[in-house]
Amino acid sequence: MSDSSLKRTALYGLHVELGAKMVPFAGYDMPVQYPLGVKKEHLHTRDAAGLFDVSHMGQIRLSGDNIAAELEKILPQDVIGLPEGRQRYGLLLNEQGGILDDLMFANRGEDFLVVVNAACKDADAAWLRRHLPDSIDLQLQEDRALLALQGPQARAVMSRLAPSTAAMRFMDTGYVSVAGLACWVSCSGYSGEDGYEISVANSDAEALARALLAEAEVEAIGLGARDSLRLEAGLCLYGHDMNSERSPIEANLLWAIQKCRRPGGDRAGGYSGADAIARQLDMGVAEQRVLLDIQGRAPVREHSAIVNAEGERLGEVCSGGFGPTTGGPIAMAYISKAAIDEGVPLFAALRGKLLPVSLRSGSFVAPRYYRG
Repeated sequence: MSDSSLKRTALYGLHVELGAKMVPFAGYDMPVQYPLGVKKEHLHTRDAAGLFDVSHMGQIRLSGDNIAAELEKILPQDVIGLPEGRQRYGLLLNEQGGILDDLMFANRGEDFLVVVNAACKDADAAWLRRHLPDSIDLQLQEDRALLALQGPQARAVMSRLAPSTAAMRFMDTGYVSVAGLACWVSCSGYSGEDGYEISVANSDAEALARALLAEAEVEAIGLGARDSLRLEAGLCLYGHDMNSERSPIEANLLWAIQKCRRPGGDRAGGYSGADAIARQLDMGVAEQRVLLDIQGRAPVREHSAIVNAEGERLGEVCSGGFGPTTGGPIAMAYISKAAIDEGVPLFAALRGKLLPVSLRSGSFVAPRYYRG
């Protein structure tokens, strides 16, 4: 894609002013890093507060009668039970149970806001339009920007600019004035840290970003650090760790399907892919996503083979790199479920060598979401 065909967010001029290295990402010209550099940006977010431009993501507003009930015909999540002012992680599935996209959906009372991945947003909007009744109005809000403020000092910063946000718990949402600007705020993010995502009109986005960057704790952070932060937190990246050929069961995301929607639950099934998910829960899956601790210092990258001691292929890395916080290589991979269950010793095949790896039960960095 040529530079002239790339879209720009409302903060493009500010990124250039701040010295960002701009790269193509999901059809947008986006900052991958600033002069601080990816590693320092990553560590700053873990230590203080980082500001991310995630305006390339899709913000889809749904309004009309019985939205929650209609969404439950599409999503495998508990939508009806989501209170006003709360948000939940969700999944769009095809009839085979494959993941079309992962998303966040919020009950705002008069409507629902669905936030989807940038590369999927047009397809997601079209898919929702096809599967929702005409009585539900759907708007892909291209006139709004989305900023994420993440890190242990994010709450202190927001408390100065928007005092009501100090009491927000993880996944709380609400309409808030931030630095005098009308915003919709969720207490969420994709770094494993406490923080907020802030939806604001494009016309106010630069003023909001400058107000946040004026706070001593805040630095601008690019997509490079966003990727290493989410990997340390054990969070999936669509197109790498999940796709339309991988189900939530294979992706180890059963936790995202509430018990009331699983077989035997009060509102079990009835959504796209429900039969496939029920079969997998009953019969199991051939492979499953896992987190890996890696012996040594060499990073194990995406598509690296995971093998047994005899070199027989048992799986493949879907995301991998160096963890600036952990100080070593980290990865997630899809591996044979039989090998996992049998406790087979595992190795990463790297440049003719076998590096010992082991399964990890939790994220590489403990989440620090504020739950009250």
